[in-house]
Amino acid sequence: SAEEGRVESIHEVNIPRFDPDSLMPQLECNGLTAISLFSGGGGLDLGFLKAGYKHIASYELIPICKDTLTANLKSTNIYCGPDEGDVRKINWNIYKDEIDIVHGGPPCQPFSIAGAQKGADDERNMWGEFTRAVNVIKPRVFIAENVPGILNPKFNDFVKKYILDELAQYSITTFTMHTADYGVPQIRERVFFVGLRNKAQLKKFTPPCPTHTWDHLGKKNGSYYACSLFDMGLEKTNGVRDCLGLQDIGFDNLAPTIRSAFTGKRNTTSILNSTAGQKIWGDMQIWPNGVQATREKASAFPAKNKHFRLSVQDVGLIQGFPESWKFAGAVYQVLGQIGNSVSPPVAYRVAVSVVNALKNT
Repeated sequence: SAEEGRVESIHEVNIPRFDPDSLMPQLECNGLTAISLFSGGGGLDLGFLKAGYKHIASYELIPICKDTLTANLKSTNIYCGPDEGDVRKINWNIYKDEIDIVHGGPPCQPFSIAGAQKGADDERNMWGEFTRAVNVIKPRVFIAENVPGILNPKFNDFVKKYILDELAQYSITTFTMHTADYGVPQIRERVFFVGLRNKAQLKKFTPPCPTHTWDHLGKKNGSYYACSLFDMGLEKTNGVRDCLGLQDIGFDNLAPTIRSAFTGKRNTTSILNSTAGQKIWGDMQIWPNGVQATREKASAFPAKNKHFRLSVQDVGLIQGFPESWKFAGAVYQVLGQIGNSVSPPVAYRVAVSVVNALKNT
């Protein structure tokens, strides 16, 4: 009957097997204070909280982020929107010599391929505001995150002039991290700039080492035994299907990089970032468009070829946010906050490396 056909085309509500909290065990309070700029959905804030830092304040231009950050951080010092969250208007002297860590991800569009890589000529370039905050506050450490494009040789002069020279009082190291190296099932590389005011502490700082391997993913029939000798002893990052609790189809892989729904087509509910990504999602029988507000809604709205339709909760997990972290706003706003964020388990590993360097000197 028609009714039987309709029921058959609806996938079950999935029960995830992946808990990002397992990648970020809560550490004891380390006594270090932190504020965040360009806070977005709170990926860096969450990672640093889990690593034992005390959250002091967050600043973000996008208004809806206030509801997300206030609900999750349980803090009154959340400043969002053009009136209170615009870092260009803030007098940072209120934090001078009072804060240990300043962290943030200045907008990446000036250095991303999708953002046309205009660098210093892009009105979204906020590195000058980040360096201004650091130079006024004078924290012991700053952490800045961006897309790998910023390391493109075409931006060498930009990095020297607007980052390294502006923050000359800091000893700075730069390194790249891939989310899948830390157990998060997504292709996502990001660059970190870490600057320490004490040169001796930089010598003690070690960029996070991978905790997971993912050589086994992307192979037909789940060849889970292919890994290099260098990876022996590391845990395996699970593929997206496994993480989301979907049935085994003999193939699993990392998710393509999740895009922010704040960029590109207005109010989109897609996380697709490229035609190559479409094939990867298709091979996993997951539909990356028309993400739904809940798993129940996703299950009731069959996707093309009966592929699995994602909910915002699923997308949050793929980015490394535990389900306890609740995002405010319409679906496209939630996807924007998730896609703009630093993956929390990656932020956590950076936060742990920083506190280890400070403790060991």
